[in-house]
Amino acid sequence: MNTFRSGKGRRLDCAASLMPRSDPSDEGPHGALIPDTLHDRDQIAVVYDKGQTPPEITITKVSGTVHTVLADGVAVAVVARATGPAPSVDDVLLIERST
Repeated sequence: MNTFRSGKGRRLDCAASLMPRSDPSDEGPHGALIPDTLHDRDQIAVVYDKGQTPPEITITKVSGTVHTVLADGVAVAVVARATGPAPSVDDVLLIERST
């Protein structure tokens, strides 16, 4: 089996929620989870349409250790941690989806 890696040990072959769009009108970026069972450090990916400008990723603190990941101002993921550092923009992997 091929293993795809992209910086910081992210395994794209383990990515969840990267299925093709089922509705052609469902445009824009989508969040996806890349689980990391070996190091207990899951990653967040933002998938956007081929040919589009990659979305601007921002992260806002909701409360305590809960953060929202936004792509062009639209929430694509919520991260809630019991411990550990807050997610940073550098932690988010951008993936261009072909149509």
